[in-house]
Amino acid sequence: MSFTEYTAPFAEFPVLQQRVLTVLKQLPEDVQADFLSDERFRVEIDNYVPGVGWSFLMPAPGIDGNGSRCVILRSKLADASEAFAHYVIAHEFAHAFLRNGGWGEITDIEQAADALAESWGFERPA
Repeated sequence: MSFTEYTAPFAEFPVLQQRVLTVLKQLPEDVQADFLSDERFRVEIDNYVPGVGWSFLMPAPGIDGNGSRCVILRSKLADASEAFAHYVIAHEFAHAFLRNGGWGEITDIEQAADALAESWGFERPA
């Protein structure tokens, strides 16, 4: 599967670009296919400018009520430990996959994203 569209925004941050690609490649095939088949799924670099804010274009909710599945990652993940960066990236992808909802019996969205990321092999570092 080609993830070029999702890694292109990180061209100026090659370490982070590789980390995003590593996580994407380790996701289960059904998750990869879900992301690749949904035009609302995107991965972007945080472009916050103090005093100005952010500038992102996010798709409006669709007919089914689902909104954007845009994952925004900060460039400082390139400087974090690899394990921590992979965990954060997987956690954010889990939110996108779960459409910011629960997972199974887990209704808290943060706990659900953590549990799903862990099931993918990305445990929260101690």
